[in-house]
Amino acid sequence: MIPICVALCFFSRYIPAPQGLTQDAMGVIGIFVGSLILWLTIGIDWPSLLCIFALAFLENFSFSSVLAGSFGNSTFIFLLFTFICTYALSKTPLIKRIAIWFVSNKLAKKGGWWFAIMFWLSVLILGCFMSPSVLFVVILPILVEIFEIAKIEKGEKVGKMLLMGLGFVVSISSGMTPIAHVFPILAMNSANIAVGYGEYMLFAIPVGLLCFVLMILMFRFILRPDMSKLKDVDVSQIKENLPKIDKREIISLVVFVVVILLWVIPSLFKNISPEFYNFINQYGTAMPPILGTLILCIVRVDKKPLIDLNDAFKNGVPWGSLIMCASTLILGSAMTNNNVGLKSFLQSSLSGSLAGVPAVLLLIIFGLWAMLQTNVSSNMVTATLVSAVASSIIASAGVQLNLNAVICIIGMLSAFAFATPPSMPHIAIVAGSEYCDTKSVLLYGSILMLLSLIVALCVGYPLATLIM
Repeated sequence: MIPICVALCFFSRYIPAPQGLTQDAMGVIGIFVGSLILWLTIGIDWPSLLCIFALAFLENFSFSSVLAGSFGNSTFIFLLFTFICTYALSKTPLIKRIAIWFVSNKLAKKGGWWFAIMFWLSVLILGCFMSPSVLFVVILPILVEIFEIAKIEKGEKVGKMLLMGLGFVVSISSGMTPIAHVFPILAMNSANIAVGYGEYMLFAIPVGLLCFVLMILMFRFILRPDMSKLKDVDVSQIKENLPKIDKREIISLVVFVVVILLWVIPSLFKNISPEFYNFINQYGTAMPPILGTLILCIVRVDKKPLIDLNDAFKNGVPWGSLIMCASTLILGSAMTNNNVGLKSFLQSSLSGSLAGVPAVLLLIIFGLWAMLQTNVSSNMVTATLVSAVASSIIASAGVQLNLNAVICIIGMLSAFAFATPPSMPHIAIVAGSEYCDTKSVLLYGSILMLLSLIVALCVGYPLATLIM
Protein backbone atom coordinates (compact mmCIF):
# COMPACT_ATOMS: atom_id res chain seq x y z
CA MET A 1 0.00 0.00 0.00
CA ILE A 2 2.74 2.48 0.96
CA PRO A 3 4.78 2.16 -2.30
CA ILE A 4 1.60 2.55 -4.38
CA CYS A 5 0.57 5.69 -2.51
CA VAL A 6 4.08 7.18 -2.68
CA ALA A 7 4.08 6.54 -6.44
CA LEU A 8 0.68 8.27 -6.75
CA CYS A 9 2.01 11.30 -4.89
CA PHE A 10 5.18 11.75 -6.99
CA PHE A 11 4.44 10.33 -10.45
CA SER A 12 0.78 11.17 -11.16
CA ARG A 13 1.85 14.49 -12.69
CA TYR A 14 3.52 12.55 -15.53
CA ILE A 15 0.28 10.79 -16.52
CA PRO A 16 -1.12 12.41 -19.72
CA ALA A 17 -3.85 14.83 -18.68
CA PRO A 18 -7.34 14.75 -20.28
CA GLN A 19 -8.40 17.80 -22.23
CA GLY A 20 -9.04 20.70 -19.88
CA LEU A 21 -6.68 19.48 -17.15
CA THR A 22 -3.06 20.54 -16.55
CA GLN A 23 -0.24 18.22 -15.54
CA ASP A 24 -0.17 19.90 -12.15
CA ALA A 25 -3.86 19.06 -11.76
CA MET A 26 -3.02 15.39 -12.35
CA GLY A 27 -0.29 15.72 -9.74
CA VAL A 28 -2.67 17.26 -7.20
CA ILE A 29 -5.24 14.49 -7.82
CA GLY A 30 -2.56 11.84 -7.30
CA ILE A 31 -1.34 13.47 -4.09
CA PHE A 32 -4.91 13.78 -2.84
CA VAL A 33 -5.75 10.12 -3.57
CA GLY A 34 -2.43 8.80 -2.24
CA SER A 35 -2.65 10.84 0.96
CA LEU A 36 -6.32 9.92 1.48
CA ILE A 37 -5.58 6.18 1.25
CA LEU A 38 -2.70 6.51 3.72
CA TRP A 39 -4.79 8.62 6.11
CA LEU A 40 -7.50 5.97 6.13
CA THR A 41 -5.21 2.93 6.37
CA ILE A 42 -1.92 3.95 8.01
CA GLY A 43 -2.29 7.15 10.06
CA ILE A 44 -2.40 10.92 9.86
CA ASP A 45 1.12 11.95 10.89
CA TRP A 46 3.81 11.05 8.36
CA PRO A 47 1.36 10.69 5.42
CA SER A 48 0.56 14.37 5.99
CA LEU A 49 4.26 15.23 5.74
CA LEU A 50 4.40 13.20 2.51
CA CYS A 51 1.51 15.26 1.14
CA ILE A 52 3.28 18.54 1.90
CA PHE A 53 6.60 17.26 0.52
CA ALA A 54 5.08 16.00 -2.74
CA LEU A 55 3.21 19.25 -3.44
CA ALA A 56 6.49 21.17 -3.36
CA PHE A 57 7.65 19.39 -6.55
CA LEU A 58 4.74 20.55 -8.70
CA GLU A 59 5.45 23.20 -11.34
CA ASN A 60 3.23 25.92 -9.86
CA PHE A 61 4.60 25.46 -6.35
CA SER A 62 7.90 25.63 -4.50
CA PHE A 63 9.16 24.57 -1.11
CA SER A 64 8.90 28.09 0.24
CA SER A 65 5.31 28.57 -0.98
CA VAL A 66 4.21 25.13 0.25
CA LEU A 67 5.75 25.66 3.70
CA ALA A 68 4.22 29.13 3.91
CA GLY A 69 0.80 27.73 3.01
CA SER A 70 1.00 24.84 5.50
CA PHE A 71 3.14 25.36 8.60
CA GLY A 72 3.24 29.12 8.02
CA ASN A 73 -0.52 29.41 7.58
CA SER A 74 -2.26 31.54 10.21
CA THR A 75 -4.74 28.71 10.87
CA PHE A 76 -1.89 26.37 11.82
CA ILE A 77 -0.48 29.01 14.20
CA PHE A 78 -3.97 29.65 15.60
CA LEU A 79 -4.51 25.97 16.41
CA LEU A 80 -1.02 25.50 17.86
CA PHE A 81 -1.32 28.28 20.42
CA THR A 82 -4.98 27.53 21.14
CA PHE A 83 -3.96 24.02 22.19
CA ILE A 84 -1.33 25.56 24.48
CA CYS A 85 -3.89 27.87 26.09
CA THR A 86 -6.33 24.99 26.70
CA TYR A 87 -3.49 22.83 28.03
CA ALA A 88 -2.69 25.52 30.60
CA LEU A 89 -6.31 25.42 31.73
CA SER A 90 -6.33 21.61 31.92
CA LYS A 91 -3.28 21.70 34.23
CA THR A 92 -5.43 23.38 36.89
CA PRO A 93 -8.31 21.74 38.85
CA LEU A 94 -10.79 24.12 37.19
CA ILE A 95 -12.33 21.58 34.81
CA LYS A 96 -12.87 19.03 37.58
CA ARG A 97 -14.18 21.77 39.86
CA ILE A 98 -16.85 22.81 37.33
CA ALA A 99 -17.92 19.22 36.64
CA ILE A 100 -18.23 18.40 40.35
CA TRP A 101 -20.19 21.60 40.99
CA PHE A 102 -22.78 20.51 38.42
CA VAL A 103 -23.30 17.08 40.01
CA SER A 104 -23.41 18.42 43.57
CA ASN A 105 -25.92 21.27 43.19
CA LYS A 106 -29.60 21.20 44.18
CA LEU A 107 -30.88 20.19 40.75
CA ALA A 108 -28.62 17.14 40.60
CA LYS A 109 -29.99 15.99 43.96
CA LYS A 110 -33.60 15.96 42.72
CA GLY A 111 -33.29 12.51 41.20
CA GLY A 112 -31.27 10.14 39.05
CA TRP A 113 -32.15 11.71 35.73
CA TRP A 114 -31.35 15.19 37.02
CA PHE A 115 -27.97 13.92 38.22
CA ALA A 116 -27.16 12.44 34.80
CA ILE A 117 -28.36 15.54 32.94
CA MET A 118 -26.29 17.90 35.11
CA PHE A 119 -23.21 15.70 34.68
CA TRP A 120 -23.56 15.71 30.89
CA LEU A 121 -24.39 19.42 30.86
CA SER A 122 -21.09 20.20 32.58
CA VAL A 123 -19.29 18.25 29.85
CA LEU A 124 -21.26 20.01 27.12
CA ILE A 125 -20.34 23.47 28.43
CA LEU A 126 -16.68 22.63 29.01
CA GLY A 127 -16.49 20.90 25.63
CA CYS A 128 -17.32 24.12 23.80
CA PHE A 129 -13.89 25.42 24.78
CA MET A 130 -11.74 22.32 25.29
CA SER A 131 -10.07 19.79 23.01
CA PRO A 132 -12.26 16.63 22.98
CA SER A 133 -9.48 14.22 23.93
CA VAL A 134 -8.24 16.40 26.79
CA LEU A 135 -11.76 16.90 28.16
CA PHE A 136 -12.63 13.20 28.05
CA VAL A 137 -9.41 12.18 29.80
CA VAL A 138 -9.99 14.77 32.57
CA ILE A 139 -13.68 13.88 33.15
CA LEU A 140 -13.42 10.06 32.90
CA PRO A 141 -11.76 9.59 36.35
CA ILE A 142 -14.58 11.65 37.92
CA LEU A 143 -17.16 9.33 36.34
CA VAL A 144 -15.28 6.25 37.56
CA GLU A 145 -15.37 7.67 41.11
CA ILE A 146 -19.12 8.26 40.73
CA PHE A 147 -19.52 4.60 39.72
CA GLU A 148 -17.69 3.53 42.87
CA ILE A 149 -19.66 5.85 45.17
CA ALA A 150 -23.02 4.80 43.64
CA LYS A 151 -21.90 1.13 43.59
CA ILE A 152 -22.69 0.83 39.89
CA GLU A 153 -21.52 -2.57 38.65
CA LYS A 154 -19.95 -3.27 35.29
CA GLY A 155 -22.55 -4.03 32.64
CA GLU A 156 -25.42 -2.18 34.34
CA LYS A 157 -27.52 -0.05 32.01
CA VAL A 158 -27.10 3.10 34.09
CA GLY A 159 -23.30 2.89 33.96
CA LYS A 160 -23.40 2.12 30.26
CA MET A 161 -25.64 5.14 29.70
CA LEU A 162 -23.46 7.56 31.70
CA LEU A 163 -20.29 6.47 29.90
CA MET A 164 -21.86 6.52 26.43
CA GLY A 165 -23.41 9.88 27.24
CA LEU A 166 -20.00 11.25 28.22
CA GLY A 167 -18.50 10.18 24.88
CA PHE A 168 -21.47 11.39 22.84
CA VAL A 169 -21.60 14.80 24.56
CA VAL A 170 -17.86 15.34 24.04
CA SER A 171 -18.44 14.78 20.29
CA ILE A 172 -21.49 17.08 20.20
CA SER A 173 -19.63 19.90 21.95
CA SER A 174 -16.72 19.55 19.48
CA GLY A 175 -18.99 20.71 16.68
CA MET A 176 -20.63 23.56 18.58
CA THR A 177 -17.68 26.00 18.45
CA PRO A 178 -14.45 26.37 16.45
CA ILE A 179 -12.55 27.07 19.71
CA ALA A 180 -9.90 24.33 20.21
CA HIS A 181 -11.72 22.22 17.59
CA VAL A 182 -10.13 21.65 14.18
CA PHE A 183 -13.11 20.23 12.28
CA PRO A 184 -15.03 23.46 11.45
CA ILE A 185 -11.74 25.25 10.72
CA LEU A 186 -10.60 22.55 8.28
CA ALA A 187 -13.94 22.57 6.50
CA MET A 188 -13.83 26.35 6.02
CA ASN A 189 -10.24 26.30 4.79
CA SER A 190 -10.88 23.45 2.37
CA ALA A 191 -13.71 25.45 0.80
CA ASN A 192 -11.81 28.77 0.96
CA ILE A 193 -14.54 30.54 2.95
CA ALA A 194 -14.35 32.76 6.02
CA VAL A 195 -17.04 32.66 8.71
CA GLY A 196 -16.73 34.52 12.01
CA TYR A 197 -16.67 32.58 15.26
CA GLY A 198 -19.77 34.37 16.51
CA GLU A 199 -21.67 33.62 13.30
CA TYR A 200 -20.73 29.93 13.44
CA MET A 201 -21.72 29.55 17.07
CA LEU A 202 -25.06 31.33 16.59
CA PHE A 203 -26.30 28.36 14.56
CA ALA A 204 -24.10 25.50 15.86
CA ILE A 205 -24.87 25.96 19.57
CA PRO A 206 -28.67 25.68 19.11
CA VAL A 207 -28.14 22.58 16.95
CA GLY A 208 -25.87 21.06 19.59
CA LEU A 209 -28.36 21.78 22.36
CA LEU A 210 -31.17 20.11 20.40
CA CYS A 211 -28.98 17.04 19.77
CA PHE A 212 -28.15 16.98 23.50
CA VAL A 213 -31.86 16.94 24.39
CA LEU A 214 -32.56 14.20 21.84
CA MET A 215 -29.73 12.12 23.30
CA ILE A 216 -31.34 12.33 26.75
CA LEU A 217 -34.74 11.35 25.32
CA MET A 218 -33.12 8.45 23.44
CA PHE A 219 -31.67 7.07 26.67
CA ARG A 220 -34.89 7.76 28.59
CA PHE A 221 -37.29 5.99 26.23
CA ILE A 222 -35.14 3.44 24.39
CA LEU A 223 -32.39 2.31 26.82
CA ARG A 224 -34.62 2.88 29.91
CA PRO A 225 -32.06 2.24 32.68
CA ASP A 226 -32.78 1.87 36.38
CA MET A 227 -31.81 5.28 37.86
CA SER A 228 -32.30 4.40 41.54
CA LYS A 229 -28.56 4.23 42.28
CA LEU A 230 -28.11 7.85 41.15
CA LYS A 231 -30.94 9.17 43.30
CA ASP A 232 -28.87 9.99 46.40
CA VAL A 233 -25.28 10.01 45.17
CA ASP A 234 -23.05 11.89 47.62
CA VAL A 235 -20.08 13.41 45.76
CA SER A 236 -18.87 15.41 48.77
CA GLN A 237 -15.86 13.12 49.09
CA ILE A 238 -14.70 14.01 45.56
CA LYS A 239 -15.38 17.66 46.28
CA GLU A 240 -13.30 17.58 49.47
CA ASN A 241 -10.29 16.18 47.60
CA LEU A 242 -10.13 19.24 45.35
CA PRO A 243 -7.52 21.84 46.33
CA LYS A 244 -8.61 25.37 47.14
CA ILE A 245 -8.84 27.89 44.32
CA ASP A 246 -5.47 29.62 43.92
CA LYS A 247 -4.02 32.50 41.93
CA ARG A 248 -2.71 30.18 39.21
CA GLU A 249 -6.18 28.82 38.47
CA ILE A 250 -7.85 32.26 38.50
CA ILE A 251 -5.28 33.91 36.24
CA SER A 252 -5.31 30.98 33.76
CA LEU A 253 -9.10 31.23 33.55
CA VAL A 254 -9.03 35.03 33.04
CA VAL A 255 -6.45 34.70 30.26
CA PHE A 256 -8.52 32.03 28.51
CA VAL A 257 -11.70 34.13 28.76
CA VAL A 258 -9.89 37.13 27.25
CA VAL A 259 -8.71 34.96 24.34
CA ILE A 260 -12.28 33.74 23.69
CA LEU A 261 -13.69 37.27 23.85
CA LEU A 262 -11.15 38.50 21.29
CA TRP A 263 -12.37 35.75 18.95
CA VAL A 264 -16.10 36.12 19.48
CA ILE A 265 -16.77 39.84 20.09
CA PRO A 266 -15.63 41.19 16.67
CA SER A 267 -18.15 39.14 14.67
CA LEU A 268 -20.94 40.20 17.04
CA PHE A 269 -20.10 43.86 16.39
CA LYS A 270 -19.79 43.45 12.60
CA ASN A 271 -23.05 45.25 11.86
CA ILE A 272 -23.27 47.33 15.05
CA SER A 273 -19.83 48.94 14.87
CA PRO A 274 -17.91 48.18 11.64
CA GLU A 275 -14.95 50.34 12.79
CA PHE A 276 -14.48 48.25 15.95
CA TYR A 277 -14.94 45.02 13.95
CA ASN A 278 -12.29 46.02 11.40
CA PHE A 279 -9.87 47.16 14.11
CA ILE A 280 -9.92 43.83 15.98
CA ASN A 281 -10.43 41.62 12.94
CA GLN A 282 -7.34 42.97 11.16
CA TYR A 283 -5.13 40.99 13.54
CA GLY A 284 -6.72 37.65 12.59
CA THR A 285 -7.60 34.61 14.69
CA ALA A 286 -4.00 33.72 15.56
CA MET A 287 -3.33 36.89 17.56
CA PRO A 288 -5.52 36.10 20.66
CA PRO A 289 -3.98 32.67 21.48
CA ILE A 290 -0.45 33.99 20.89
CA LEU A 291 -1.22 36.85 23.28
CA GLY A 292 -2.68 34.38 25.77
CA THR A 293 0.40 32.13 25.54
CA LEU A 294 2.71 35.10 26.11
CA ILE A 295 0.80 36.16 29.23
CA LEU A 296 0.83 32.56 30.55
CA CYS A 297 4.60 32.39 30.05
CA ILE A 298 5.37 35.84 31.51
CA VAL A 299 3.11 35.92 34.57
CA ARG A 300 4.59 34.03 37.52
CA VAL A 301 2.95 32.61 40.62
CA ASP A 302 5.26 31.42 43.42
CA LYS A 303 8.23 32.20 41.15
CA LYS A 304 6.98 29.79 38.49
CA PRO A 305 5.36 30.73 35.15
CA LEU A 306 1.73 29.77 34.64
CA ILE A 307 2.89 27.47 31.88
CA ASP A 308 6.21 25.97 30.82
CA LEU A 309 6.35 26.28 27.04
CA ASN A 310 8.59 23.22 26.62
CA ASP A 311 6.13 21.12 28.63
CA ALA A 312 3.19 22.54 26.65
CA PHE A 313 4.81 21.72 23.31
CA LYS A 314 5.62 18.21 24.52
CA ASN A 315 2.39 17.23 26.28
CA GLY A 316 -0.27 19.76 25.29
CA VAL A 317 -0.12 19.78 21.49
CA PRO A 318 -1.54 16.87 19.40
CA TRP A 319 1.17 17.09 16.76
CA GLY A 320 -0.27 14.38 14.51
CA SER A 321 -3.55 16.25 14.15
CA LEU A 322 -1.74 19.55 13.73
CA ILE A 323 0.54 18.25 10.95
CA MET A 324 -2.49 16.85 9.15
CA CYS A 325 -4.15 20.23 9.48
CA ALA A 326 -1.09 21.83 7.83
CA SER A 327 -1.24 19.36 4.95
CA THR A 328 -4.97 19.82 4.36
CA LEU A 329 -4.52 23.60 4.35
CA ILE A 330 -2.02 23.53 1.48
CA LEU A 331 -3.78 20.64 -0.30
CA GLY A 332 -7.05 22.56 -0.26
CA SER A 333 -5.24 25.63 -1.59
CA ALA A 334 -3.70 23.55 -4.39
CA MET A 335 -7.04 22.05 -5.39
CA THR A 336 -8.57 25.52 -5.81
CA ASN A 337 -5.48 27.21 -7.32
CA ASN A 338 -6.44 28.87 -10.62
CA ASN A 339 -3.09 27.96 -12.23
CA VAL A 340 -3.63 24.28 -11.42
CA GLY A 341 -7.03 24.43 -13.17
CA LEU A 342 -8.74 21.63 -11.26
CA LYS A 343 -11.48 23.90 -9.95
CA SER A 344 -12.41 25.27 -13.38
CA PHE A 345 -12.33 21.76 -14.88
CA LEU A 346 -14.75 20.45 -12.24
CA GLN A 347 -17.03 23.43 -12.71
CA SER A 348 -17.22 22.99 -16.47
CA SER A 349 -17.60 19.19 -16.22
CA LEU A 350 -20.24 19.14 -13.50
CA SER A 351 -22.32 22.16 -14.47
CA GLY A 352 -24.26 20.24 -17.12
CA SER A 353 -24.78 16.95 -15.29
CA LEU A 354 -25.91 18.61 -12.04
CA ALA A 355 -28.00 21.36 -13.58
CA GLY A 356 -31.30 19.66 -12.76
CA VAL A 357 -30.44 18.25 -9.33
CA PRO A 358 -32.62 19.82 -6.61
CA ALA A 359 -30.68 21.87 -4.08
CA VAL A 360 -32.28 20.03 -1.15
CA LEU A 361 -31.08 16.68 -2.53
CA LEU A 362 -27.48 17.94 -2.74
CA LEU A 363 -27.73 19.23 0.82
CA ILE A 364 -28.94 15.81 2.04
CA ILE A 365 -26.17 14.03 0.10
CA PHE A 366 -23.41 16.22 1.59
CA GLY A 367 -24.83 15.95 5.11
CA LEU A 368 -25.30 12.18 4.91
CA TRP A 369 -21.84 11.72 3.39
CA ALA A 370 -20.19 13.76 6.15
CA MET A 371 -22.10 12.00 8.91
CA LEU A 372 -21.43 8.48 7.62
CA GLN A 373 -17.75 9.01 6.83
CA THR A 374 -16.93 10.72 10.13
CA ASN A 375 -18.37 7.73 11.99
CA VAL A 376 -16.13 5.20 10.23
CA SER A 377 -12.93 7.16 9.52
CA SER A 378 -10.93 10.27 10.37
CA ASN A 379 -12.96 13.36 11.23
CA MET A 380 -10.35 15.65 9.72
CA VAL A 381 -10.31 13.70 6.45
CA THR A 382 -14.11 13.98 6.39
CA ALA A 383 -14.11 17.73 6.96
CA THR A 384 -11.46 18.26 4.27
CA LEU A 385 -12.75 15.87 1.61
CA VAL A 386 -16.49 16.56 1.81
CA SER A 387 -16.01 20.34 2.01
CA ALA A 388 -13.64 20.43 -0.96
CA VAL A 389 -16.01 18.38 -3.14
CA ALA A 390 -19.12 20.24 -1.94
CA SER A 391 -17.66 23.69 -2.65
CA SER A 392 -16.67 22.65 -6.19
CA ILE A 393 -20.04 21.06 -6.96
CA ILE A 394 -22.08 23.96 -5.55
CA ALA A 395 -20.04 26.46 -7.56
CA SER A 396 -20.29 24.43 -10.77
CA ALA A 397 -23.93 23.37 -10.56
CA GLY A 398 -25.23 26.85 -9.83
CA VAL A 399 -27.74 25.49 -7.30
CA GLN A 400 -29.43 27.79 -4.80
CA LEU A 401 -27.47 26.70 -1.75
CA ASN A 402 -25.74 28.97 0.74
CA LEU A 403 -22.12 27.80 0.42
CA ASN A 404 -21.03 29.14 3.82
CA ALA A 405 -23.97 27.45 5.54
CA VAL A 406 -23.35 24.10 3.79
CA ILE A 407 -19.64 24.08 4.64
CA CYS A 408 -20.31 24.98 8.27
CA ILE A 409 -22.87 22.15 8.49
CA ILE A 410 -20.26 19.74 7.08
CA GLY A 411 -17.65 20.97 9.59
CA MET A 412 -20.08 20.53 12.46
CA LEU A 413 -21.22 17.06 11.36
CA SER A 414 -17.56 16.00 11.01
CA ALA A 415 -17.30 16.33 14.78
CA PHE A 416 -20.51 14.38 15.45
CA ALA A 417 -18.81 10.98 15.69
CA PHE A 418 -20.69 8.53 17.93
CA ALA A 419 -21.07 5.07 16.44
CA THR A 420 -17.77 3.20 15.93
CA PRO A 421 -14.35 3.00 17.66
CA PRO A 422 -12.42 4.45 14.66
CA SER A 423 -14.59 7.57 14.69
CA MET A 424 -12.81 9.30 17.61
CA PRO A 425 -10.31 8.18 20.28
CA HIS A 426 -12.72 8.80 23.15
CA ILE A 427 -15.43 6.72 21.44
CA ALA A 428 -12.90 3.87 21.14
CA ILE A 429 -12.26 4.14 24.91
CA VAL A 430 -16.01 4.05 25.62
CA ALA A 431 -16.55 1.01 23.38
CA GLY A 432 -13.60 -0.81 24.96
CA SER A 433 -14.57 -0.04 28.54
CA GLU A 434 -15.73 -2.74 30.96
CA TYR A 435 -18.80 -0.63 31.70
CA CYS A 436 -19.88 -0.56 28.04
CA ASP A 437 -19.52 -2.54 24.80
CA THR A 438 -19.10 -1.97 21.06
CA LYS A 439 -22.60 -3.23 20.22
CA SER A 440 -24.29 -0.66 22.48
CA VAL A 441 -22.12 2.17 21.16
CA LEU A 442 -22.96 1.17 17.59
CA LEU A 443 -26.71 0.96 18.28
CA TYR A 444 -27.21 4.15 20.28
CA GLY A 445 -24.49 6.03 18.39
CA SER A 446 -26.23 5.22 15.10
CA ILE A 447 -29.60 6.42 16.44
CA LEU A 448 -28.03 9.67 17.67
CA MET A 449 -26.22 10.02 14.34
CA LEU A 450 -29.53 9.88 12.45
CA LEU A 451 -31.23 12.31 14.87
CA SER A 452 -28.32 14.74 14.63
CA LEU A 453 -28.39 14.66 10.83
CA ILE A 454 -32.11 15.52 10.81
CA VAL A 455 -31.56 18.41 13.25
CA ALA A 456 -28.57 19.72 11.28
CA LEU A 457 -30.44 19.73 7.96
CA CYS A 458 -33.88 20.82 9.17
CA VAL A 459 -32.83 23.35 11.83
CA GLY A 460 -29.12 24.05 11.37
CA TYR A 461 -29.07 24.88 7.65
CA PRO A 462 -32.07 27.29 7.68
CA LEU A 463 -30.66 29.01 10.77
CA ALA A 464 -27.18 29.27 9.27
CA THR A 465 -28.63 30.67 6.05
CA LEU A 466 -30.30 33.48 8.02
CA ILE A 467 -27.04 34.32 9.81
CA MET A 468 -24.48 34.00 6.98
